[in-house]
Amino acid sequence: MNKQELETIARTIVQPGKGILAADESTPTIQKRFAAIRVESTPENRRAYRELLFTTPGSEAFISGVILFDETMHQSTAQDIPFPRYLAEKGILPGIKVDKGAKSLAGFEGEKITEGLDGLRQRLAEYHEMGARFAKWRAVIPIGHEIPTRFGLEANAHALARYAALCQEAGLVPIVEPEVLMDGEHDIRRCRDVTAETLKRVYAALFEHCVYLEGTLLKPNMVVSGKDYPIQAGPEEVAEATLHCFRQVVPAAVPGIVFLSGGQSSVQATQNLNAINAMGKQPWELSFSFGRALQEDALNAWQGLSAEKTNAQRVFYHRARCNSMARSGEYTRSMEEDAG
Repeated sequence: MNKQELETIARTIVQPGKGILAADESTPTIQKRFAAIRVESTPENRRAYRELLFTTPGSEAFISGVILFDETMHQSTAQDIPFPRYLAEKGILPGIKVDKGAKSLAGFEGEKITEGLDGLRQRLAEYHEMGARFAKWRAVIPIGHEIPTRFGLEANAHALARYAALCQEAGLVPIVEPEVLMDGEHDIRRCRDVTAETLKRVYAALFEHCVYLEGTLLKPNMVVSGKDYPIQAGPEEVAEATLHCFRQVVPAAVPGIVFLSGGQSSVQATQNLNAINAMGKQPWELSFSFGRALQEDALNAWQGLSAEKTNAQRVFYHRARCNSMARSGEYTRSMEEDAG
């Protein structure tokens, strides 16, 4: 493990004004996204769509890293430049999703466990050889009646820690993603408590597995109201609850927190990120690793039509710029109106 190199990569990803584009949707997930705009999910259509995002002129001013899916890692631009190389030459670090998805946790109804540890050491070495410099593993934590259980949290924390240790052994910065889902009728306090308990167990496991925290990044949910709770918390309440929670449980050694959007709308995710950063300087860089919240507007503008590529890139550039401004608490709603 080259600790200095890992820390340099982690800090490069969360440098001021920049964040991550999560373009690592699995084949079934992107099929759903394409179905919504009536585009067939073929390898070529998926390649063309990812190329649209990656080649957006000027996006490197706001995007420091891109998380790729295995298929995308092996694809190239129309000029036959492998995507990892293209991104690196543009000044954007390539990353890779390495988990195999969340499955039902046997014996614990309603809970999930993420698979993919078998053969991971070899896959990580291959991805590093292909140009990846960081990786991502997502654990899914649902909130419901009597869940999550202690065992469910510990099982996922253990998997995250094993993954992170293997990443650092391979020279990759691990992005640790324990996502407390916003699905449900719970209020923001319940989300805060479950998020805090989840992160306590994750960092205990990372410590036990000798993971170098300075060479990691955390990708958590924001602390928000459940999607079906009748009163939704606004950006200021989300910011206060999120930072109150994280200051208690996230070590200052971690270089940055790259929030997931977790089902929030594009504008809502930006507003909440902005409110969090407007609370002032914290021990970590507070950035973004958005998937749908960065892509959805561009996907709708594209509609699978080559003639709409430029327009879709304009929309993606705008969304990336908005989140870049939110990183310093300088985003305003007027930016949306000006773009419109």
